[in-house]
Amino acid sequence: MLDRLTEFFVFGFVPLVIGILAVPELSVAAEKAVRGEVIYRERIALPPSAVLSVQLADVSLADAPARIIGEQTVKPTGQVPISFEIKFDPSVIRSQITYALQARITVDGKLMFISDMRHQVDPLTDAPQTIMLKMVAPGTGPAAASVFGQLWVVDYVDGIGAITAPQATFRVSEAGKAGGSGPCNTYFATAKVDGQTIAISDIGSTYKACAPEVMAEEKALFDALTKAKSYKVDAGKLTISGKDGREILRFSAAS
Repeated sequence: MLDRLTEFFVFGFVPLVIGILAVPELSVAAEKAVRGEVIYRERIALPPSAVLSVQLADVSLADAPARIIGEQTVKPTGQVPISFEIKFDPSVIRSQITYALQARITVDGKLMFISDMRHQVDPLTDAPQTIMLKMVAPGTGPAAASVFGQLWVVDYVDGIGAITAPQATFRVSEAGKAGGSGPCNTYFATAKVDGQTIAISDIGSTYKACAPEVMAEEKALFDALTKAKSYKVDAGKLTISGKDGREILRFSAAS
């Protein structure tokens, strides 16, 4: 009788052990992807050295570079449309954060096409996206490229003159965001860059109060930004002009 009980417990326990060992591990977070295509209006084929870069970015902060969530680099052949697929971890996506797609095509390292309008997107959507690119005019490519992402320090504001302290800054992104630090408050705005033209609107800021002369400088800066019509980048300097072509803002690239 004892031998039978021993046989029951030993051999009856084996399937339980096997069952425990067979339990699968918890799966990692599912991978997500934003898919779509990039197009442009010109009926031209891309040269063999062309490279397309498409990024999914967090563009919520006006005074900071966009945070890249995912990116794909493609070497396209022929004409558009060019398909893309950006894979990312969906667990990094947060509600009430603004995400956008931004794309550019370079040829031998020189900018040829760029997305000059913000393409806002919900990264968790399954809807295919279409990004329209704009061709960079010959001779304006380097300038158009260098204005984006650089932190510019304000040197001169129309109606005020030179600004040295408190230091003010300005930044504009390819995703259509602009902003920086004013003489008193942090500010943010919407920007549209088309070739050498620039338009800045919807300026908002924090509500800190400073000395009257500092607030006057800040108001002059905001007023000048809303009057911006064109810009030029040369040797680490950015100048913005109004509708009459007169310079109203001057900046130096921050080191």
